Amino acid sequence: MTSALSQLLEAAPPRYRTATEYVEATLREAILSGAIAPGTPLRQEELATTFKVSRMPIREALRQLEAQALVDFEPHRGAVVVQITLLDAMDNYAIRAALEPQALRLSIPNLTEEDFTIAEEILAEIDQETDPGRMGELNRRFHMTLYAQAGLPRLIALTEQHLASADRYLRFHLAAIGDMGQDEHHDMLAACRAGDEAGALDALARHHGRASTAMRAFFEAREAPRG
Repeated sequence: MTSALSQLLEAAPPRYRTATEYVEATLREAILSGAIAPGTPLRQEELATTFKVSRMPIREALRQLEAQALVDFEPHRGAVVVQITLLDAMDNYAIRAALEPQALRLSIPNLTEEDFTIAEEILAEIDQETDPGRMGELNRRFHMTLYAQAGLPRLIALTEQHLASADRYLRFHLAAIGDMGQDEHHDMLAACRAGDEAGALDALARHHGRASTAMRAFFEAREAPRG
């Protein structure tokens, strides 16, 4: 890890407002590029020495990386680089693509103007939000607002469960790619409001497709040989 970080530090000297921002940006690049392998412990003392800063900005940077689903905090190990893989992500997208269209189809006839207003307000919040953890929460709330009137409690619970488990992939997606898919969100809401089942399902399919395609491209680019 020290060698990979040292190369990054030499290639990109600090141009950040704070030490925390510098540490977070450098570690983020190292994790997303694969320079620091999944499962690698990120020890605060070692990082403080490498970055020539105190442990406080290191600690804060690691918390920010945790919010982006790039770092996990494990008992007795501390901060560890996440083990997210393309297979994990594709498995999650496949399950969501099976559950969510059914929930949406059944929910559309029962949605009310109050539901649409809530969904619209959530989208406005997402547009203003920068924290990945909060964006993940808002994303779940938006989708579940449109699915919640499906009338089948077990289907709704299962859909929400897999949306919750998708949160780490969404945060990783935001850190790696940065596209929330708000266009499809707005298209879904407009179609639901118009009672257009086909349009809503098409927007949802495009939403899932864009995310899975982008995630696959990210991992393939990271794993490609570098000349």
